[in-house]
Amino acid sequence: MAIRTRLTEYFGIEHPIVLAPMTLPGGVELAAAVADAGGLGLLGGSYGDRTWFAEVSEKVTRRDLGCGFVTWSVARDLGLFLEALERFPRAMMLSFADPALLARHVKEAGVPLICQVHTLDQAFRAIDVGANAIVAQGTEAGGHGMSIRSTMSFVPEVVDAVSKRAPEVLVLAAGGVADGRGLAASLMLGADGVLVGTRFWATEEALIHPLVKAKAIATSGDGTIRTSVYDVVRRREWPAGYTGRLLKNEFIEKWYGREGELALIQQEELRKVQAASECGDYGTANVTIGESVGLVSDFLHAGDLVQRMAAQAAACLALGRPNLSMGDPRVVATTA
Repeated sequence: MAIRTRLTEYFGIEHPIVLAPMTLPGGVELAAAVADAGGLGLLGGSYGDRTWFAEVSEKVTRRDLGCGFVTWSVARDLGLFLEALERFPRAMMLSFADPALLARHVKEAGVPLICQVHTLDQAFRAIDVGANAIVAQGTEAGGHGMSIRSTMSFVPEVVDAVSKRAPEVLVLAAGGVADGRGLAASLMLGADGVLVGTRFWATEEALIHPLVKAKAIATSGDGTIRTSVYDVVRRREWPAGYTGRLLKNEFIEKWYGREGELALIQQEELRKVQAASECGDYGTANVTIGESVGLVSDFLHAGDLVQRMAAQAAACLALGRPNLSMGDPRVVATTA
């Protein structure tokens, strides 16, 4: 039983599932696998690195993949951004700054514009600059965001506000969605679909170190934390209010609350972080992950995950039972 929403109709996809534009783990293979399975695949452009762009552009041979950037950073290289619009016309997602900086170029290129927001004011701003879709991200999400709103209350509030001001604009839920129950719940909250990061991070196609897989499966949502420690050590000048949700480790425990001291010896500590990342020492290296890591019990292929999420969501909606487990035979029976 397919789930049809305004999102599936707008993008011509089979399932209302969008891959979050993750940079390090989210390579071309992952985005392509999600697209092949009927979702929308977004590549993670992050801060707007030309080396990344060259490598990805060389690998991508299809036109059905979109892209996403950290707005305040990629705005420093407009040329790169314009190249990305031409190379990835499926969709462009902007996050973490006033989208007006780049939205005009997206609209002029005729590319669907997706804006990620964390407050109602940001949602209204996204409407004003012409967003076709708004991602309402709760603080449960992995990676950068704000600690202001949770997904459960924020999504329906954005849905209600957008429906009054610009009813044609789509709304996606993000933050804590890792299975069909989360997808079904998001649709019941009024969203047109979901943006998923952490659960796709935990797939075979994701570009993550093998040593972190077992660590992720053994971790609950209690094992994550919002912090700016790694932004300080990498000298990333994030706007006020933004932190990253990461996996707790010894490095964070050492420097959390001591960011000023960390900044003074940043180069020395950065060398340690870089070396740890190369060898898979996740007591020091960063793992960007959301609270839904507690729902990760296996690593499967991304295409299989899309199909499984869609089947479970359909079963939950059909039976009115949001507590169906992934292994419940009613999921198969209802969607066969």
